[in-house]
Amino acid sequence: MKKILSTAFFFALAVTAFAQDSHIVSAVPARSVFDGQLAHIALAIAAAACGIAQGRAVAAACEGIARNPQAAGNIRTTMIIGLALIEALVIYVLVAAFALR
Repeated sequence: MKKILSTAFFFALAVTAFAQDSHIVSAVPARSVFDGQLAHIALAIAAAACGIAQGRAVAAACEGIARNPQAAGNIRTTMIIGLALIEALVIYVLVAAFALR
């Protein structure tokens, strides 16, 4: 139930952020209220999701090592690669945030 509510909240936030429309025709493009804040909101959401995903990955790796200590090396290697890929997603959002500013 929490996942459905949080997904609905973020969807509503995204819809309101992208629903801004300007009716003024001019040579200078109109700036939305969310132009400066959208990058910060996206970065905050990505960082929160990254933290949750990394926490779940480390917990699963610890559980796997506890169940099978002989496979600790393989589990650790796979976990580190997975953590690097998860962290890369936040770095992509950070680069996009700098591009928007």
